[in-house]
Amino acid sequence: MRVVLAEDLFLLRDGLVRLLEAFGFEIAAAVETGPELERALRELKPDVAVVDVRLPPTLTDEGLQCALRARQERPGFPVLVLSQHVEQLYARELLADGTGGVGYLLKDRVFDAEQFVDAVRRVAAGGTAMDPQVIQQLLARRGKDRLPARLTPRELEVLELMAQGRSNAAIAGKLVVTERAVAKHTANIFTKLGLEVSDDDNRRVLAVLAFLDRDR
Repeated sequence: MRVVLAEDLFLLRDGLVRLLEAFGFEIAAAVETGPELERALRELKPDVAVVDVRLPPTLTDEGLQCALRARQERPGFPVLVLSQHVEQLYARELLADGTGGVGYLLKDRVFDAEQFVDAVRRVAAGGTAMDPQVIQQLLARRGKDRLPARLTPRELEVLELMAQGRSNAAIAGKLVVTERAVAKHTANIFTKLGLEVSDDDNRRVLAVLAFLDRDR
């Protein structure tokens, strides 16, 4: 799997290169600026991009904007964004086209190598990988008063884990329940939210994220 990596801090960039290579990824390019990233994405056509939001020369949202332009040119192109803080606008822009292959992780909340590598692989496969804090902010933005009152506390837990991009098996492991129980909760959630039930994990996640991001 070919990866283009964009990170302006040398030590972090070098560490990510070594980590990804150790897990069998091919680093097509490791760059530090927005213009370099844009050129690499256009010329090398990697399988996935791992991108810091803020890159030189502007150090604002250069990395994100490059990634969004790449997705416009290649619809569904997988992008995993790394950020220091939760920025709802960034998350919303990533999710705006309604397709998969997106991730948004906070740098200081990636606690182990396998967690990060799993997120890269999930995004590259067309799935989603959203930091729990991003989901919590989307939930807060919508407001609990905007969620159906009939959602039980357990269903709210499942909703949050589902929105992070977790499969039924992963949710079952996290909550220490059976997959059958998770499937039942998922069906109830979709019914209460007025969403179409789907067995496809990615479509299911996108539907939930779209609901949470919907204007009040």
